[in-house]
Amino acid sequence: MELFNMILYTVKGMDIWSVLDILVISYIFYKAYTIVKETRAEQLIKGILLIVMLIPISGLLHLTMLNMLLNKTITIGVLSIVIIFQPEIRRVLEHIGRTAFTEKHVLLEDDEIMDKVITEIVTAVDNLAKTKTGALIVIEQKTGLNEVVTSGTQIDSIVSSALLENIFVVNTPLHDGATIIRNDRILASGCVLPLTANNDINKKLGTRHRAGIGITEISDALVIIVSEETGVISLSVNGKLTRNYDKDRLKDILIRIMKRRQNIKETTIGGKVKNWLDWIIKRKEDSL
Repeated sequence: MELFNMILYTVKGMDIWSVLDILVISYIFYKAYTIVKETRAEQLIKGILLIVMLIPISGLLHLTMLNMLLNKTITIGVLSIVIIFQPEIRRVLEHIGRTAFTEKHVLLEDDEIMDKVITEIVTAVDNLAKTKTGALIVIEQKTGLNEVVTSGTQIDSIVSSALLENIFVVNTPLHDGATIIRNDRILASGCVLPLTANNDINKKLGTRHRAGIGITEISDALVIIVSEETGVISLSVNGKLTRNYDKDRLKDILIRIMKRRQNIKETTIGGKVKNWLDWIIKRKEDSL
């Protein structure tokens, strides 16, 4: 009962800024957990938390040597974490940057043009799959891919199934890289994509599939992959790969994803902060 009364007293004494402070910290911890969940960093964080918990305990028990060792471990560990987990830290920062602010690239707003572009892409992919011609097509969304675009050969052409099929013809100069599409334009081909570091994916998947997954781990792009060995059509979104698409199913999923992203409003952290501040200012004005 005493504990309950203490908690109740504390809650009553809190103002709106204290509540906001708690909500922001809670949100940061939640997002940090979702980012590192099921990665190598998750096990590392568990180890760090254990050490942090042992430091005050060793101090209370007057275990001087253990306390000093744990404190030194934490000091040296910070530098070690930055060196060992550099790829993971980079992915986390890229994820935060991608989700926190709205990118300058806008999505197609004309449904008719979007349907036409998707139809051209799906037609090309279906024909490439029938002939078992390997392909890697990246559809840019809100995250800009200029770094990737500059690694290939600039094309800047209207999206057409005939051009896409021609790009991936075996032994042609551009067939072995990725083709980047922004809105209704083919920007570049023969582009180099970062490979995924995920070791849990199917070992039978080759470099083309690993590259397709890799770019979706650091961006919101949609990637279509055609296997040159089996002709199987795969789709990579948000670092996840799904396989065995046919023409109709692929078209349906592309339309649903792209139209859903097109209709997303202020859902970024920047938008949420703006909404919070507007709400707080309104409350302040109402109280005056």
